[in-house]
Amino acid sequence: ACLSGDGKLVVPMSYSVVWTPSPLKHADRMSVYASNSFFPKSLEIHWMSIMNSCLLVVLLTGFVAAILVRVLRADYQRYNEDEESEMKDAESYGWKLIHGDVFRFPPHKNLLAAFLGNGAQFLALAACILLMALCGMFNVHQRHTMNTAAVVLYALTSGIAGFVSASIYKKIGGERWAWNIVLTASVFSVPFFVVWSVLNSVAWYHRSTQALPFTTIVLLLFVWLLLGFPLVVLGGILGKNVAGPLGAPCRTKNIPREVPVVPLYASAPVQMLVGGFLPFSAISIELHFVLATTWGRESYTLYGILSIVFLILLLVTSTTAMALTYFHLNTEDYRWWWRSFCNVGSIGGFVFAHALYYFFNRSNMHGTLQTAQFLGYTLVVCYCFFLAMGTVGFYCSLFFVRYIFSNCKMD
Repeated sequence: ACLSGDGKLVVPMSYSVVWTPSPLKHADRMSVYASNSFFPKSLEIHWMSIMNSCLLVVLLTGFVAAILVRVLRADYQRYNEDEESEMKDAESYGWKLIHGDVFRFPPHKNLLAAFLGNGAQFLALAACILLMALCGMFNVHQRHTMNTAAVVLYALTSGIAGFVSASIYKKIGGERWAWNIVLTASVFSVPFFVVWSVLNSVAWYHRSTQALPFTTIVLLLFVWLLLGFPLVVLGGILGKNVAGPLGAPCRTKNIPREVPVVPLYASAPVQMLVGGFLPFSAISIELHFVLATTWGRESYTLYGILSIVFLILLLVTSTTAMALTYFHLNTEDYRWWWRSFCNVGSIGGFVFAHALYYFFNRSNMHGTLQTAQFLGYTLVVCYCFFLAMGTVGFYCSLFFVRYIFSNCKMD
């Protein structure tokens, strides 16, 4: 250090760099991060937690499946004995009593079909992104590549939403086809556009680089109008033309059956609490790492583990949905259509609650911009969870209901 002519202290700063040769090729430079640097302090805990979660989920699934098989076998035996002894329905109880109403079509069938179509689209979208990640198509240092792939795949898979929605809409007696296509195309895109517009406006106000320029907004709008929406229309036309009847094994009576008062364990809040918590328990640990990667500075490379967790989530969701549907029908309540969707779709609420815990206790985010972006995009992701897992629960419950009523003697 020395003094300058005007009496100021001048401190020269310097540094040195030593380059060490490495046998690793430039194309394989990310393999080090994939094998050794993913949360190095908690890697063993991460793997042990995932293994524990897999074991717990397998045991839970086997337990629920065994209970259902045993109970259904007892139900079949009881109902068949009642049939042979010519006992009346009034002297019996259980899910067989609602065989004349169990396939009565639900209210708001157009909205239900739109939800199912978008849920099927997000399941296909998630599968495609995981497959691309397993093939090494994403660079952990270029996160925008996955975002770009998600936008393009969302537009390309829009035909799935139209096809599934129109198909189930026809099966349950829908007739307003134009409204069905419009609702299917807008039930996710409109809420997402509203949330994104608010967040982008906040980013513009704070002069953040997170705000998309006008040209990018116009490009995304053209992608949706010229690719996404036409595919929804084409998928809807195809789904309407190829869809057959529902194939219900029971005839629906003209007069609806009176629904008795259900016990507390079969009420909607309790079943949604159970139906959301069990699937969430299968992904809670992995969800923490995904949040740390999305909103932190970590790099996520364990896509194989993420794919296994995704499959486990589907397995637990389907098993839980069928079990809750059985308990619901056993209370002699035939209104299972919306219930089967919402029971396991409630996982979105648990994901949002976990995200709030992460935001307040694990992240260092603060301020209007970061808070708005975190809450806004988390709501969108939770909505996707609601649609996707609700779709899994509905179709598994539909298969389950058709199966049990087709294997039981009817009057």
